[in-house]
Amino acid sequence: MLNKKTLGAIIKQKRNEAGMTQDQLSSATNLSRNYISDIENGRYMPSLNALSKIAICLDIDLNVLKMTEIQYKNFQNERRGSPC
Repeated sequence: MLNKKTLGAIIKQKRNEAGMTQDQLSSATNLSRNYISDIENGRYMPSLNALSKIAICLDIDLNVLKMTEIQYKNFQNERRGSPC
């Protein structure tokens, strides 16, 4: 699985792209705003249940969030068309 910092950064980026505030994501997922903030700032690794709620709300493939660091880097490179 991705480390806490990387996972949090992805969630924050996707939330911002969706035009949502932490409060809105909190309401939509029934998770506290403080918990969302802690996840986004790499302080907590969310439970699979919480991760699933966030992924559904932000339309993120849960499999992407469960990748290892190396798998995620390869995934990003493939999306950019980069050979390395």
